[in-house]
Amino acid sequence: MAKADFGYEQVPETEKAARVGQVFDQVAGRYDLMNDLMSFGLHRAWKRFAVSLARVRPGERVLDVATGSGDLARALSQRGAQVWMSDVNHRMLCVGRDRVLDAGAMMPAVQCDAERLPFPERSFDCVTVAFGLRNMTHKDRALAEMRRVLRVGGRLLVLEFSRVWQPLAKAYDLYSFRVLPWLGERVAGDAAAYRYLAESIRMHPDQEALATMMRTAGLEQVDCFNLAAGVVALHRGWKLG
Repeated sequence: MAKADFGYEQVPETEKAARVGQVFDQVAGRYDLMNDLMSFGLHRAWKRFAVSLARVRPGERVLDVATGSGDLARALSQRGAQVWMSDVNHRMLCVGRDRVLDAGAMMPAVQCDAERLPFPERSFDCVTVAFGLRNMTHKDRALAEMRRVLRVGGRLLVLEFSRVWQPLAKAYDLYSFRVLPWLGERVAGDAAAYRYLAESIRMHPDQEALATMMRTAGLEQVDCFNLAAGVVALHRGWKLG
């Protein structure tokens, strides 16, 4: 039976999505608070940078994959884009939908698997995914699906944890494996979820490997922008044919 990474644990491919779903069911209610605490608020700056690189224009159609609590979707909508929110996790999608409504905006919210997007080819001018790709069982299939639904000339932006600058690796490991689970236990009531977060980051492809995966999926002119010394990287690729 084929195996997939669930953090450092190897699990049957057929079980990974359910295991990841349990993690996000548990943390959904405190998701934004934990993001602020564990990134010292920097996740907001990273998302603003992603929005600026997306270069959306009024009226463009944007799909935000793994939308979570909807930060990126709201920011893209404020640029005048027509945004579709999507997430495989029902609880997270509900959180995102409610936050969007509370902000006075309305946009479609679709529960779906990024590896099997329920949209026709060439439906969107831009696709974004922030801190969601590493949780997907078949990242290559998800990237190929995101490219499929892009129009020619469209772009995919992937904002994700990546490989930190080597001189900072030991300090980053200490923070990731000691502080994050401690914080998760006290704020979200779940140390294991944030231990999984730290492990999933280490198992995720590094900057160059992800760029190669995007090119293999058919994206071109792939750029990579390191943020916070490589703690996070933003990849952008274009569908040119």
